[in-house]
Amino acid sequence: MSTEQESHSNYRRSLGTVALTAVGLGSIIGSGWLFGAERAAALAGPAAVISWVIGAVVALTIALTYTELGAMFPKAGGMVRYGQYSHGSLAGYLAAWANWIAIVSVIPGEATASIQYMSSWSFGWAKGLYQGEELSTTGILAASVLLVFYFFVNWFAISLFAKTNTAITVFKVVVPGLTAGALLLAHFDTGNVARHGGFSPNGWSAVFSAVAVSGIVWAFNGFQPPLNMAAEARKPGRSLPMAVIGSILIALVIYLALQVAFLMAVPAADLAKGGWAGLSFNSPLADLSIAWGLNWLALLLYADAFVSPSGTGMIYAATTSRMIHGVQENGHLPGVFGKVDRKTGVPRPALLLNLVVAFAFLAVFRGWGSIAEIVGVATVISYVTGPVAVMSLRRLAPELPRPVRLRAMPVIAPLAMVFGSLVMYWARWPLTGKVILIMAIGLPIWAWYELRRPWAELKPHLEAGAWMVVYLLVMAFVSWAGGKEFGGRGYLPEDWDLLVVSLVGLAFYVWGVRSAWRNPSLAAIVAESGADAAGAGQGRPADRNLEHVAGDITLCKKPCPCSEGPA
Repeated sequence: MSTEQESHSNYRRSLGTVALTAVGLGSIIGSGWLFGAERAAALAGPAAVISWVIGAVVALTIALTYTELGAMFPKAGGMVRYGQYSHGSLAGYLAAWANWIAIVSVIPGEATASIQYMSSWSFGWAKGLYQGEELSTTGILAASVLLVFYFFVNWFAISLFAKTNTAITVFKVVVPGLTAGALLLAHFDTGNVARHGGFSPNGWSAVFSAVAVSGIVWAFNGFQPPLNMAAEARKPGRSLPMAVIGSILIALVIYLALQVAFLMAVPAADLAKGGWAGLSFNSPLADLSIAWGLNWLALLLYADAFVSPSGTGMIYAATTSRMIHGVQENGHLPGVFGKVDRKTGVPRPALLLNLVVAFAFLAVFRGWGSIAEIVGVATVISYVTGPVAVMSLRRLAPELPRPVRLRAMPVIAPLAMVFGSLVMYWARWPLTGKVILIMAIGLPIWAWYELRRPWAELKPHLEAGAWMVVYLLVMAFVSWAGGKEFGGRGYLPEDWDLLVVSLVGLAFYVWGVRSAWRNPSLAAIVAESGADAAGAGQGRPADRNLEHVAGDITLCKKPCPCSEGPA
């Protein structure tokens, strides 16, 4: 048994469909629902409801590509592995780094959200926790206590995590639904839609930007944790797709109800001060509850401001530790981070590393809004490898068992790539450039492990990963040169810029799929699955060279270079 197989044998396959759906829904319904409605309305006005629908469509399209991958490879830290299997170390590392940055930063974000809501309490000490834009030093210390709490819940056993999270998720679903209903009954002013600039006061560009930077991408990013915990799923082929798709759809209904309730419940006097953009609630839904005499609801929201973010924080503390385990098995971290405790089934060294990194993020990004922006763009960058990887692996390894296989994937995958590119562009310059720079900061770690390879061994990894490096550079340039409504220099005319971004996404999708190769990581996973042996039993050579012709796979008549690098 290999070291990787031995470490995975220590995980407990104890999570069913309900538990995994609770993981996904519990991740989606975190702090996003507490702040997302106000931030989306401040950007897009009443048209924020459209932003939530767009966000759900984008997340669902991308999630469909990952459900096939997650069911194929039910391994810990699944989201950080797929790019490695399809394109080798460079593309795999960049995707893993982006994904890890997006997920690990959520943990301090959830702690920040809880403390920010606490600052609306009437006690003097509570008001000193938040300073309008970021947490105070006292607020940082309070958020640090929550980080330690998330850590210890995950330290002892996956079964404790699952039981705790399922109970919390039930509470997290009930309270948002109750909040939406109570606010709709308390005050429903349809005039808010017509006044103060109408349905879309800042134009459609603001509707699109709200998807990227108001916490909507942050919210729907919750579909990832079930995939990262695939090694602990009892029946991954059935439970993973149901958990991922179900959690997104349930959350969309809840978020739409909350957004409509918020829009209709904002007092006209607050809007008269500066329209939707002038809103400045510390605890948006709780403040509205108090404004309309729903003090019981405000107290419930103050309690849930701990429960919802803490539930999500615990989930992400669990899933990021599995991601670190996956990165280590990709060959880009020391072996200690691949160790899983035999007794509890928890990767404890990885859990410790994420706690340290979460503290660092908390020290640098002290406000929920600033963390949400970083998470949104980093998430989208990590998304783009899924559509490319799923179609690449269909071409490279058709013999691998696929418990989930969508016939429409050849259409869904390029569409997902276009959606991801658009959301990255909607995030506005210079935020897109800043997050792409954060992606570059992780490259020295890759270089430390990879540049020691012989050139002949390293070259195919560089060739196969070049598409992703160039893609990020081109997207940064397009964002800089794009429409002024998206923070660019205005060199690309309005509407034409969206067409350009869509074409860029399609072009790099084609490049990415064509550059995939049957690299050692893929060869190892094929051998592990027994697919090679099955192929040999059907009269096909188990260790064969492949030639890629017109997107299909045929047997080479003679040894060919395609087994050594990208096609």
